[in-house]
Amino acid sequence: MKNLALHWKILIGMALGVLVGVIMTTVDGGREIIQDWIKPFGKIFINVLKMIAIPLILAALIKGVSDLKDISKLSKMGGRTITIYIFTTLIAVSIGLLLVNIIKPGNSITETTRIEMVENYSENTTKYKESAKTQKEGGPLQALEDLVPQNIFAAATSNRNMLQVIFFAVFFGIGLILIPEKKGETVKKFFDGFNEVILKMVDLIMLAAPYGVFALLAALVVESPSIDLFKALAWYALTVVLGLMVMIVVYNLIVFLYTKKKPSFFMKGISPAQLLAFSTSSSAATLPVTMERVTEHLGVEEEVSSFVLPIGATINMDGTSLYQAVAAVFIAQAFGMNLELGTQLGIIATATLASIGSAAVPGAGMVMLVGVLGYAGIPEAGLALIFAVDRPLDMCRTIVNVTGDAAVSMVVAKSVGKLGEPHVKDWDDNYKVES
Repeated sequence: MKNLALHWKILIGMALGVLVGVIMTTVDGGREIIQDWIKPFGKIFINVLKMIAIPLILAALIKGVSDLKDISKLSKMGGRTITIYIFTTLIAVSIGLLLVNIIKPGNSITETTRIEMVENYSENTTKYKESAKTQKEGGPLQALEDLVPQNIFAAATSNRNMLQVIFFAVFFGIGLILIPEKKGETVKKFFDGFNEVILKMVDLIMLAAPYGVFALLAALVVESPSIDLFKALAWYALTVVLGLMVMIVVYNLIVFLYTKKKPSFFMKGISPAQLLAFSTSSSAATLPVTMERVTEHLGVEEEVSSFVLPIGATINMDGTSLYQAVAAVFIAQAFGMNLELGTQLGIIATATLASIGSAAVPGAGMVMLVGVLGYAGIPEAGLALIFAVDRPLDMCRTIVNVTGDAAVSMVVAKSVGKLGEPHVKDWDDNYKVES
């Protein structure tokens, strides 16, 4: 077991959780045993994820922004890089929301099961209704007003204030860039170290993921043992995967239209990095391979790839943001909540900005989802519904994250005249490059 990869351990925990849950439904008092002695460990796991969300955003965003070092250098290449990254992230979130509203995977849950779920999982439905009422009473610029915190320490006490924390982190990072490097060196080193500690904490949390999944799935089965719930989960996974596939098509289209490189050329060049991304679920772990493939096999000069790709591994999480949008609306549908257009537009903004703060490590997307759910007032207990399939989906969305980084690096390189012939060519005669 020690030598098994984490995703296999999580899948085993998922299967065992379902199996134990099914068995305990046939045992007298089995439901109570699961609720009293197993479910609390699932709650603890979710609480740890919630606990780490705000520190993760502060650490990743401040480090990511401060790593740019010189704002003047962003006037051309940097400005285009960040603009394109944000643009593709908005496309990803919009695709996710479009698909989840068309397919409506959460609506396949019957009213009986939905009532059971509300009773068993939702402790925030009343707060959701109150928050929705408050939003309606606010003016047209209330969302913009709420973006800026009065007190960052107060804002950091609630995951619902995620946008305010993101605003502060970006603002702080810009301030760190603008002061003399020597004066900011100590602060920069602190946040570099802080970020490393937070990432290590995420690693430790993910070691407990198989046990958390086991507890969550066992509780889910005994508390809502309806087959339509699992059908809805399958539809949810299909919606996410379909959205990710659409994003791959979008990347190929962008590369073809702007650089005139064929999709076959682009996909063949980046495919080894995609496979590594799938197996590691980490954009950061894949970064060395991504840089080698983009530079040697896609023709992007190192001056561009060494700048664009590390930033992309920090702030460009298109697959993650798409998944967050789908997951948030799916959970809302599962709990019978009707999210208004304004709330869904807020999800676009929150998921886009939260993806900037997502660490390039396995499981970080789930942590950031807590913030998106908090913003929309969706019960965070709904994480129990989707965590069972999160690891396989994490592997898939990391492919999209890495592919997006490579696509943007080619576009930026073309825009600054730094896209040429690949340094290495495969033996395949079809591996041709258009000049």
